[in-house]
Amino acid sequence: MTIPKRRCSHSRTARRWAGYRKPAAPTMVICPNCQELMLAHRICPACGFYRAREVVKAEEE
Repeated sequence: MTIPKRRCSHSRTARRWAGYRKPAAPTMVICPNCQELMLAHRICPACGFYRAREVVKAEEE
């Protein structure tokens, strides 16, 4: 194993570890069709719409 020629700076080490931890919670957005909370870039589970188009038929209760 080789030995590093110079010591790695703290900023370089910190940059390498910057993306190590995942975000605590997924991003939630408001559905423009039904105003329910939903995951970003997914079909709304409440109304079945994605990008102003009905993708899945909503289940009637």
